[in-house]
Amino acid sequence: LRVFLSSLSFPSFRPFHVEPTNIVSVNDDTQRVTDEASAMNKRIHYYSRLTSPADRALIAPDHVLPAPDEIYVYSPLGTAFKVDSCTDGYGKNSSLVTIFMIWNTMMGTSILSIPWGIKQAGFTSGIILILLMGILTLYCCYRVVKSRQMIPLTDTSNWEFPDICKYYFGSFGQWSSLLFSMVSLVGAMVVYWVLMSNFLFNTGKFIYNFVHDINVTDIVPGTNGSNKVICPSAASDHPPQNMTVMFSSGNRTGFELFEEWWDKSKTVPFYLVAVLLPLLNLKSPSFFAKFNVLGTVSVVYLVFLVTVKAAHLGIHLEFNWFTQNEFFVPEFRILFPQLTGVLTLAFFIHNCVITLLQNNRNQENNVRDLSIAYFLVGLTYLYVGVIIFASFPSPPLSKECIEQNFLDNFPSDDIMSFVARIFLLFQMMTVYPLLGYLARVQLLRQFFGNAYPSLFHVLILNLAIVGAGVAMARFYPNIGGIIRYSGATCGLAFVFVYPSLIYMISLHRAGQLTWPTLIIHIFIILLGLANLIAQFLL
Repeated sequence: LRVFLSSLSFPSFRPFHVEPTNIVSVNDDTQRVTDEASAMNKRIHYYSRLTSPADRALIAPDHVLPAPDEIYVYSPLGTAFKVDSCTDGYGKNSSLVTIFMIWNTMMGTSILSIPWGIKQAGFTSGIILILLMGILTLYCCYRVVKSRQMIPLTDTSNWEFPDICKYYFGSFGQWSSLLFSMVSLVGAMVVYWVLMSNFLFNTGKFIYNFVHDINVTDIVPGTNGSNKVICPSAASDHPPQNMTVMFSSGNRTGFELFEEWWDKSKTVPFYLVAVLLPLLNLKSPSFFAKFNVLGTVSVVYLVFLVTVKAAHLGIHLEFNWFTQNEFFVPEFRILFPQLTGVLTLAFFIHNCVITLLQNNRNQENNVRDLSIAYFLVGLTYLYVGVIIFASFPSPPLSKECIEQNFLDNFPSDDIMSFVARIFLLFQMMTVYPLLGYLARVQLLRQFFGNAYPSLFHVLILNLAIVGAGVAMARFYPNIGGIIRYSGATCGLAFVFVYPSLIYMISLHRAGQLTWPTLIIHIFIILLGLANLIAQFLL
């Protein structure tokens, strides 16, 4: 869903348009340079189809073939990194950069819900499911990469997976791929809105209490000490007025007024509209891409936070294989599909993996680099999920208290959690306009032939997207549920059904389809369908 940012290897955005026909070899004696220029031509042709000629957000710069001493690679969130030692001087990425780009693309908001997913599935089954879903989605991703090579055409180098779906399934493949792409994209934007509301609320609460020197001891159960862990779900049925407030300065009236106007679900989601809706209506979001290195910083900081918290809290595990007690959950639970739904989106990269890998310098290493990237992603999810689950203090709290956003288990006055929320809030506020831009490009260009037909069209689309985010933040602020529903829905198409069907069709046309291959891939399709159905039953 961030393909237009995750795959570019252009040096930087510049406000000059260069026609693909102007790209020529800089060394007529080297056939390799000519090949690289041709490949860059094709990539520019593909990205030029995503926007109108007047929209320069994806226009290639005037120095498309960068000099060997100044090579930049765009991260999945659009930030340019200088990688002199990692490229060959002609825009191709080393395996190290390719692996990092894939890892960084997949590491998103799902990481906040992995501990909750493990709790829903059970500790042992959660670990097993993370490993199995990683392997299964890797295989399906491998099938996506190979699908383009199995098309008997001379030139498919500028094709993406939706183009492949259109080739095999006609207009149905084109429109269905657009539909499922929009599901994943709008689902991500809704999750972002819920999380931004959460982070903004806790950040504002921390700042207000700190400035006014207010110590609030509310009814939320939690541990004592400097590394406090709370259980917000245990206090959901209590009236909000049951709290003790100690005022060192100011007055009670000001605090009560703040509590009334600074509410996580009733007011804060609406405040974000004033900031983000105007940004969504901008024609080009390229300015915000400069800040998205915070995505990588945020993930690294979350890993650091988890490690520090676990070192202070210790390990709290008790293995109950099928029975549940007051403080621990069984190792195997019937709710495990909730974790598989989250993992489907957590390992989702299938609609842009072709672009990421086509910039790899050594194409013969694509399978190896993709496998390493998936291994690192799975390892990161396992580390965060297992450490948070294992270190959650049970007793005195039950493992059932683990929230869908594990940062909610730390109070708003926790310094490390405050820093994490600040990082994530700013990062998401800069990514959100980029996601909105991609939604506009995909949808409006399909219907009107222009990514920006008029301010009215763009405003209506953005109001619908923002309205969905506000409604969810107001009435259903459960990011784990939103992630698993959207992940299972878009994953059904892009992870399970399309890669398997395309592989079977291509083998059938070549006369190489066997019964074992047919049975295995039909089983994969059925797994994806069962994964989607289970989200609505459990």
